[in-house]
Amino acid sequence: MSSEKYIGLDVHQATISVAVMDSQGKVVMESILETKASTMLEFLAGLRGSLFVTFEEGTWAAWLYDLLKPHVSEVLVCNPRKIPLLKQGNKSDKIDARKLAERLRLHDLKPVYHGETGVRMLRELARSYLTVVKDLSRVMNRLKALYRSWAIPCAGRDVYYTRHRSQWLEKIPEPGTRRRAEQLYQQLDMLQHLRQQARRELLAEGRKHTITAKLRQIPALAPIRSALAVALIQTPHRFRSKRQLWTYSGLGLETRDSGEYHYVGGQVRRPSGCTICATRTPAA
Repeated sequence: MSSEKYIGLDVHQATISVAVMDSQGKVVMESILETKASTMLEFLAGLRGSLFVTFEEGTWAAWLYDLLKPHVSEVLVCNPRKIPLLKQGNKSDKIDARKLAERLRLHDLKPVYHGETGVRMLRELARSYLTVVKDLSRVMNRLKALYRSWAIPCAGRDVYYTRHRSQWLEKIPEPGTRRRAEQLYQQLDMLQHLRQQARRELLAEGRKHTITAKLRQIPALAPIRSALAVALIQTPHRFRSKRQLWTYSGLGLETRDSGEYHYVGGQVRRPSGCTICATRTPAA
């Protein structure tokens, strides 16, 4: 008899619902554990055989993956959007854990990559940089929206410059709105400082990886773009083919087609030149 065990985990902030299934599809154990490292490892130590574990990608996925990987045969972090079965029928933590264990036993889960640890620092710095840039863009958009709400033209970037702020604030007639604009300028200054700091740290960490220097030889890939590419892609070997790598990186071609077939002389024909291909910009 096979000693393989398939473990489905439904992870939440306080508890983890566990379902253990054997190779025949029989549930041999169910439990509710505290979301705590020592509790989880103690539970796994009581199981025998080859252990295969799965849980959904989420807030706790990275921590749980690093915790369990040295203690089991395989850890698979699955994409919950690719499991339509979880949305069918009754739903509870126990049922979800059972479904995950069953899908793992049938090899019917789409994995989310969690393999490379050598670029962990670079990946975290890249996320921090991208988050600050996104927040900065939001504040800049809110600032311009405030001026437009008073029919004040604000094209260009002069509205953001420190040397012109007093002139722009004087254009707002209402004191409350003017105060709100001052607070947005304060947020803008803080985020610009954080962006410069995050940028320096990202570039410094990116120089530690030799692949970034090779990527910079590609036209239009500056130091920031090269560091972000390494952080987000991590390793090209995670992809089955070059086409998947290009698509994930945003460098693939998108084909958009509509009404491509016509009847000519009673036969279906596809006219030439009906396909429109657009090059996608890099995702990062």
